[in-house]
Amino acid sequence: MSILVVGGHTRSVGKTSVVAGLIAALPAYHWTALKITQYGHGICSANGAPCDCVTADHSLAVTEEKDRSGDTDTSRFLLAGADQSYWIRTQQGQLAEAMPRIRKILSTAQNAIIESNSILRFLKPDLYLTVLDPQTEDFKPSAQTFLDRADAILIHSTEIPHNSKWTNVSLKPVTNRPTFTIRPPKYVTLEVVEFVRSSLIPY
Repeated sequence: MSILVVGGHTRSVGKTSVVAGLIAALPAYHWTALKITQYGHGICSANGAPCDCVTADHSLAVTEEKDRSGDTDTSRFLLAGADQSYWIRTQQGQLAEAMPRIRKILSTAQNAIIESNSILRFLKPDLYLTVLDPQTEDFKPSAQTFLDRADAILIHSTEIPHNSKWTNVSLKPVTNRPTFTIRPPKYVTLEVVEFVRSSLIPY
């Protein structure tokens, strides 16, 4: 089994589009797709709504997606061709609590593609891609922590460090890593697909 992780420096930079694009481009891998979301304090992991609860049943939720309409991120994974799709939600900093459930899902997967940065604390994937957009200022601590583990960079622009909105962020850890320019709405290019294919265990 191959495990591919797609991360990024913040929300809304195209991570979900990259995952869906790779699923569609590499159907022979029969992907099991996972999206991991960590909510901050005051947000319920069961449904993402404001919540003051601290009970165990509200700190972790795992949902298997069945809808193929494409209306949610995990639904987009099914629409792209994933065999299975799961949404894992935990409170911030409590992903460890979800790992037994995640490992059980992975144990039955032919190949897995995971949208997350923080999962790298608990497993070593066969390939880790990170999506960067220099025009989006926020840079999550988890993205900075694992930047040096990226096998390749998918970037919205090659104009780095020029015109970047980032402050106190160094890309030196990935200076010599393969870099692919991506643009919406087609986030996954043939070059990205071939890089992924050549880096994973043959299906």
